Amino acid sequence: MELVFMGTGTSLGVPVIGVKKHFCDLANPKNWRTRTCAHVIMDGVHIQIDVSPEFRLQCIWNEINWIDFVILTHGHSDHVMGMDDLRSFSAMKDGEAMLIYSCEDGLQRLRDSFAYAILDRPLITGYPAFKPLDMPNKLQLPCGTICSTLLPHGTFEVLGLIFQEKSTGKKLAYYTDCHEVTPTALDLAKGTDVLVLDALRHQPHNSHLTIDQATAISQRVGAKQTYFTHMSQWVDYDTVNRNLPDKIELAYDGLRVNF
Repeated sequence: MELVFMGTGTSLGVPVIGVKKHFCDLANPKNWRTRTCAHVIMDGVHIQIDVSPEFRLQCIWNEINWIDFVILTHGHSDHVMGMDDLRSFSAMKDGEAMLIYSCEDGLQRLRDSFAYAILDRPLITGYPAFKPLDMPNKLQLPCGTICSTLLPHGTFEVLGLIFQEKSTGKKLAYYTDCHEVTPTALDLAKGTDVLVLDALRHQPHNSHLTIDQATAISQRVGAKQTYFTHMSQWVDYDTVNRNLPDKIELAYDGLRVNF
């Protein structure tokens, strides 16, 4: 299994527009963060998690040249507003609609923002076409399984995703944009090889985990390796990373993990 961190920043990204004094050392490229999304390759099947506003550039930078289907964790703009650029991948499939799995919130945002693309095939060659699908609790595929669970994110819920590759049995749990990991989500993540967690900043937030909270959850899960994502402009890579426990690291844009 391979995990590509295409983006690891918040809705503001880093650096932040209009901010002259930065808390991160911008001489370190690991502090330059585009909006959060990821790409999973499981037994040769390419699965896109979220589609950020920088999606086109993220694909170019990370050499993402094929997507079989997309899972949207939720409908916030920083996770969906690159959707139109999926047209390139539909074109590679001779205009076949891209399958888009999500929860109710994510699918409603898809229909509201990209109504022109909810089609079996594009009206005009080269345009996008999306087929919305409810994400089931367990999606069984030839390459393995993807389980989903709901996580609280402020006043609503987002999808947490657990991937298990058929050929290797390797397991990945991806929990972004949440302020709590439920008992069900903790159980699903047990025995995972790689755990990805929201870790916004040190200060408390009403819809995201803090670094300390994410650290405690990682230690409860007991993952072989944990990566934090969705970091704000107050999280300097070197400063924070050196103080994290063993087997826990900050992710960064462009990080590729093979396991």
